[in-house]
Amino acid sequence: MNYAAANSDLAALRTPCLGTSLSVAKRVARATGNAATLNRAITDFKDKAGEILCVNLDGPVARVLILGGADECSPTQYRKMATLVAQKLTGMNLSQAALHLVGTKVKGHGVAWKAQALMQALSHASYRFNTYKSKPKQPVSLKRVRLLANQGDQKALRAAIKLGSALDEGLTLAKDLGNEPPNVCTPTYLLGQARKMARAKDVSLTALDEKKMLSLGMGAFMSVSQGSDQPGKMIILRYNGGKKNDAPIALVGKGITFDTGGISLKPPPAMDEMKFDMCGAAAVLGVTKAAIGARLPINLVTVVAAAENMPSGRASRPGDIVTSASGQTIEILNTDAEGRLVLCDALTHVQSYKPKAIIDVATLTGACIMALGSHASGLFANDDELADAITQAGEISGDRSWRLPLWDEYQAGLNTNFADMANVGGRGAGSVTAACFLSRFVKGYKWAHMDIAGSSFNQGAAKGSSGRPVAQLFAYLVAESGL
Repeated sequence: MNYAAANSDLAALRTPCLGTSLSVAKRVARATGNAATLNRAITDFKDKAGEILCVNLDGPVARVLILGGADECSPTQYRKMATLVAQKLTGMNLSQAALHLVGTKVKGHGVAWKAQALMQALSHASYRFNTYKSKPKQPVSLKRVRLLANQGDQKALRAAIKLGSALDEGLTLAKDLGNEPPNVCTPTYLLGQARKMARAKDVSLTALDEKKMLSLGMGAFMSVSQGSDQPGKMIILRYNGGKKNDAPIALVGKGITFDTGGISLKPPPAMDEMKFDMCGAAAVLGVTKAAIGARLPINLVTVVAAAENMPSGRASRPGDIVTSASGQTIEILNTDAEGRLVLCDALTHVQSYKPKAIIDVATLTGACIMALGSHASGLFANDDELADAITQAGEISGDRSWRLPLWDEYQAGLNTNFADMANVGGRGAGSVTAACFLSRFVKGYKWAHMDIAGSSFNQGAAKGSSGRPVAQLFAYLVAESGL
């Protein structure tokens, strides 16, 4: 989608469709001699949140898409309105449109927030994944949207469009990777996508193959990857957009490109959804792409722990003990708790870059779905300031998380007689004990863990990758960059 900032001079406006409030629609109708037509059309229209009406006009504005309650509303109502207008516009036979909604009064939020909320809604509404359809669905015809604002708001609006366009690219990449079938999206495929990103300015790529990981003592990672014919990869992207000596922010993503559960085999129903078990990797790659596209003045190191979890004669067994790159030993009680095994070695490795903060993203536990459903991502952290910053980014972006406890009392659930720790605890608080497991590999660093098992993809008729939490983490990086 192409976005442009434009002046909200309604007298000079020419567009096939204008999305706006009822009051502005009336002004446009009066100025173009369409007042009687509009008045007849709005006889039963209620100017309240959730209402929408399309009215055809004669003149330079061919039609107006009227949003109820668009003069003043809450942040939640504005997001709903943005979603509504985006869905309507992308369903119409239009190549371009204009939106006069940046001027809506939203308490606590300015032009930039409103513009980005509109762009994020349009990104989601216009997304299509038709790669494998022999007869693809009709593509979205809308290609260009002008966002209208007062002259004094143009600078802020242009800056918001730059960020919103970059986020659109990041969301699209994350969704595409998540939606690819597992026979295509293998660890090697993820490496190929990272190589494309590494062509950008100030970006470099390092990839560790299985031989290198073995030499680095990554026994936890290899205990997962060894059961598959697909070779595992640890992919490291570096974006140096900040000052040379500034410590980077580290993003670590779980990239299990398909999860059968290994020897602890999953039940068949919905196992196809296990192609989404690499959505943590997709998210950190999407966020990184957005940061590169926006040229954020920060340094990033992004690590993708990519492997496939399969049952075979080489696969790990329940009861096996492995040694992680940190030197800590792990008894594998359940081979379906594999994400934390690839992540713990990735977390150890990323510390060699001396990051100022580490955030890992993973579809880690079904327990998180039981706790939070699909509305919020689970958030754990060993640092309150980092947790608060990520939470605030969720509120700004509308892609929210909820912090769960990481208390010492839960650590005992990982005790075992045979190794330093087990890879699973008991039945209770599974998402918490999983986070406790990861916390043992980041001592001395500010760290947060995001469990996106429930938020990373949609089920039912809208089945597919959601792109979360790309928007939340991008908002966090934007705030950290000082923009």
